[in-house]
Amino acid sequence: MNRSAVPPPVTAVLEAADAWLPARIEAVEERLRRLIEGHGEVLAADAGSTLEAGGKRLRPMLVLLSAGPAAGEAAIRAATAIELVHMASLVHDDVLDAAPLRRGRPTVVARSGRHRAVAVGDLLFSRAFAELGADGDARQVELLSGASVALALGELAQRRDAFDLGISADRYLRRCELKTARLFECACLIAQSEPAGARIEALKTFGREIGLAFQLLDDVLDVAGPQERTGKARGTDLLDGTVTLPLILARQRDDSLAELDLRSLDAAGAEAICERIAATGVLEEVRDGARRRVELAKRALELRRALEPGRRQLLELVAEGIVERYS
Repeated sequence: MNRSAVPPPVTAVLEAADAWLPARIEAVEERLRRLIEGHGEVLAADAGSTLEAGGKRLRPMLVLLSAGPAAGEAAIRAATAIELVHMASLVHDDVLDAAPLRRGRPTVVARSGRHRAVAVGDLLFSRAFAELGADGDARQVELLSGASVALALGELAQRRDAFDLGISADRYLRRCELKTARLFECACLIAQSEPAGARIEALKTFGREIGLAFQLLDDVLDVAGPQERTGKARGTDLLDGTVTLPLILARQRDDSLAELDLRSLDAAGAEAICERIAATGVLEEVRDGARRRVELAKRALELRRALEPGRRQLLELVAEGIVERYS
């Protein structure tokens, strides 16, 4: 992995575990590159563009850190599978949203059309489960399939809630659990050999809380921008009709926001609404909520003492990096 191409918090984790983690992350990258080949030029090109768009690789990093330096090839395959599911979900999300950009680059659906984009997402999903099939571990397959079902349920909930300014904060958070936190949980658990116990509960809580923190901060960025940082237009969620926590809280402080017609917004209108949301002061409130979740995640590891100090500190560094990167 080219460290200059990844965010500073990720680089910090790689440097802290320089003796073993970078080589394992690179092994995941190499498997990703190999797995998208051999399915014909068209699919390989579209899947390759998704891979080349990069990413933070937080989820595979969580797999590898949770498994530890002594874990074998099965952990690398599990980390690869997690990232393939994440990539597939992004491609399918872009299809549903007709999104023009992802990480500042044209999406597969924008470049190649809806049908090819759906096929690419399906390819990535199928390759994810093929990775786990190499070890014949039914528990791993069950964990990843559960997270994948949660992604689908979360997407359905988001579609059902589209353009509805009356949704509650609790409903929003439940959506975040399904669409984001469950895959983070899965990343922390999938390479563990035991099915239950203090370590499993600690890692499950850790994954859930940093997944929710990640989503909260991502939703703040959609309001705060700028595009060169997010890789997409400011207010993209508003244009899609996706009501997130900043708007839910802002409408309680500015009654006029509850009367918005999200369906009528254009790009300029979405940016103006972002300014009004920011003016209520709720963005810092949402950031504070994300920071509290990060502290809960770190406390879960500390209180249960389920991991040796070195590995726990690396996971804590990931959690802190999420706040540093997205705040």
